[in-house]
Amino acid sequence: MRGVFVGRKSVKNRVKLPKPVEVDRPVPRIGKRVLITVLATALGAGCGALAGFILGRILTIHHTHLHLKPYCDRVLREGEISAVEARSVLAQINASPYAFCSDQEVAWIRTRIFQSEYLKEGGRIRGGRIQCSATLGRVEKPLAEAVPDFTQPSGIRLYRNLTPFLIPGKTVITVQLGESFVVYSPWNLKDLGAAPMHFTVTEQDTLSQRSGLLVGEQSTASESVLLKEGGRRQDGQTYFTECSSRFNACFTTYISDREVLEWNRAEFTAYILLGSLSGGLLGFAFSLLYRLRRSLAYQLRRSIAHNALGVVYQPIVDLATGRIVGAEALVRWTDDEGRKVSPEVFVRIAEERGFVGELTALVVRRALSDFAGTLARRRDFNISINVTAADLADDKFLPMLEDAVRQNKVKAQSVTLELTEGSTARHTLAYDAIQDLRQMGHRIHIDDFGTGYSSLSYLNSLSIDAIKIDKSFTRSIGTYSVTVGILPQILAMAETLKLAVIVEGIETAEQAKYFGLMEQKILAQGWFFGYPMPAAEFYKLLAEDEKKETPPATVE
Repeated sequence: MRGVFVGRKSVKNRVKLPKPVEVDRPVPRIGKRVLITVLATALGAGCGALAGFILGRILTIHHTHLHLKPYCDRVLREGEISAVEARSVLAQINASPYAFCSDQEVAWIRTRIFQSEYLKEGGRIRGGRIQCSATLGRVEKPLAEAVPDFTQPSGIRLYRNLTPFLIPGKTVITVQLGESFVVYSPWNLKDLGAAPMHFTVTEQDTLSQRSGLLVGEQSTASESVLLKEGGRRQDGQTYFTECSSRFNACFTTYISDREVLEWNRAEFTAYILLGSLSGGLLGFAFSLLYRLRRSLAYQLRRSIAHNALGVVYQPIVDLATGRIVGAEALVRWTDDEGRKVSPEVFVRIAEERGFVGELTALVVRRALSDFAGTLARRRDFNISINVTAADLADDKFLPMLEDAVRQNKVKAQSVTLELTEGSTARHTLAYDAIQDLRQMGHRIHIDDFGTGYSSLSYLNSLSIDAIKIDKSFTRSIGTYSVTVGILPQILAMAETLKLAVIVEGIETAEQAKYFGLMEQKILAQGWFFGYPMPAAEFYKLLAEDEKKETPPATVE
């Protein structure tokens, strides 16, 4: 086999084995799964639509109600401006320089009315009877005495739809002060329209202490709504009221929920559709997650019970000689639908569901059975098996391991147990378990070293045999990553603590050369030396390796 020589050490090229051939996948039983997915998606869409309806209704109504206060401010402002103008004209008429209802006074009043913005009529009134006006002139036969609808403390009298000034379909307001009156133009109210919002002006009579509609639309709201400032809801409608500080009237704007939704039909519909779509996607995702988590857990446990998981082995090589000195046992699993499931996924599922010990026991039994002969024949060969924090805490783990070692007639020294840094985070548990394992004769390695859990003092107290440098450090070689600068420190630390070093993830000659230049002994594994492979393939690779002789040292 062709060798790559680095300084006084050599690293042999790995044998590139083809990736495992995928077998034909079984025809998935999709009927029930599809039904679950469809039902979950439909249920999610229905719930989402309902949530969109409720939330959309709330938000749409709230959004529209924000317009009530500005609208109320506008109605109040217009009402006060028109009232100020009416009082001004009334004061002018009362101060007329001409004889009461003379032709000169009628003409003078007419000029005042025509110059106003909000008024359409004005004139004189005495004893509740109109005597003259800008449009009627002098009234020879005054009408019957008019009774005011509202009376204010200032002496103002208000009449709704006084007979001479009736306009069909319109509300006409007449205001009297002293012996003068003016009539508001009902056409000005059209400028206050803001459909579908409505407004009403409520007047309070100071003599009778009653209140009622002055102008606007008749509302069914109670006085507590129409005469008290602020926003309120009543009988499916929202109101906002402001009372004038200058006049004895309150202004209320309102809108019904039905009108809000009709007015904002597009926005409301968008909420429902968005809710339905989101719910459907959530239901679909939930069904997939359910299938992934629930069905995978069931399938995994069943596969473990039937010994249906695969165990493959990746060679561990001595960089100084290029010889294979060990193998790491790696579990593989294909689910019922023929999909290869990542170990990170199914090992985590086993941990969460509390049966990872069964998974570890399967790997232990299979690995020791596959390599019993090799381990008995070669003392320098070692099999590495990963264990989890849950295994360390399991009372059944140590007896299971001891029983497997005894049944396969291998020495405990030939079986290395790899613990992740994360599994050593619980110091007392890790310390006690490691001491028990070492007393049994097993070697202990810390896997994925460098992920952030272990300190120097803690590593020393654990009495481990080696560290496996995480592949993220290996990948940084030849780059400008700051991670590559940490490697020499890790190697120096291991040498100080007299720990062996195994480097994971070596995939290129450059990475192998980097570690091959080191003076300390380093073991390595990665695709550069061989893919994880079934035991039969590994035996062939191992047989070829044992036939080779260690190449002579050369110097570049």
